[in-house]
Amino acid sequence: MKIVEYVKDSYNELVHKVSWPTAKDLTNSSVIVLIASLVLALVVWLMDLGFENLLTWIYKLLASL
Repeated sequence: MKIVEYVKDSYNELVHKVSWPTAKDLTNSSVIVLIASLVLALVVWLMDLGFENLLTWIYKLLASL
């Protein structure tokens, strides 16, 4: 009986007590996450490109010695 009571209480809380975000709020949050992800991916790509060029330069410098 405790399981049935738990499920009923959980349903009641989700339906009546939880404040769900609106579709507009969800859309705004999704856009923010998308932009932040793209910016972070761009930063990581630029760092990778920079390290690749730096290490290539160091290897060529060491190879010429």
